[in-house]
Amino acid sequence: MTVYHLKTPVKEEEVRKLKIRDILYISGKMFTARDEGHKKMLEMKERGKELPFNPSEMVMFHCGPLIRKKSSDEWEVVAAGPTTSIRMEVFEDEFIKEFKTRVIVGKGGMGERTAKAMQKFGAVYAAYTGGAAVLAAKAIKKVENVFWLDELGMPEAAWILNVENFGPLVVTIDCHGGNLTEEIIANVESRKDKLLAMLK
Repeated sequence: MTVYHLKTPVKEEEVRKLKIRDILYISGKMFTARDEGHKKMLEMKERGKELPFNPSEMVMFHCGPLIRKKSSDEWEVVAAGPTTSIRMEVFEDEFIKEFKTRVIVGKGGMGERTAKAMQKFGAVYAAYTGGAAVLAAKAIKKVENVFWLDELGMPEAAWILNVENFGPLVVTIDCHGGNLTEEIIANVESRKDKLLAMLK
């Protein structure tokens, strides 16, 4: 296990050094994206429309934040807990292919399609602790912008955040075929079988 402090934009060569169980802290720009945000951006790409920001230069955070407006041009993040990432599995391999986002943050792990795309294009999935939404908000220093708020609503809008030492994040899917979630599941299943055999 190695601890890395990464700054955006994160380069492919940096990502390909990472392995499961490594600890990350992120500084720089992060954008939030959930189901509707993924769908919106992929549809825009398919139609040849330019996105209002560049996902390849930022870290993606599976998050529906709670944000309040402090003034006409200033927002404050109250809570920013991770969304269960498997919800985005249907979109994520295509998103990685099209936008080359290098670091994706969420909770609960992702599926085989995403893992294969990460190996091919150079990306990692990093888990943030669920239930630590207020702690996450403290690492967010500024809301730089928001897109599609009126159309998608607060949780699904794309919030552009400036973060400092956002973490700790645990790499659970790397570029080398490593998948910590799958390892844990396999270990649990193995122990379960042994325990059941002992009870017979």
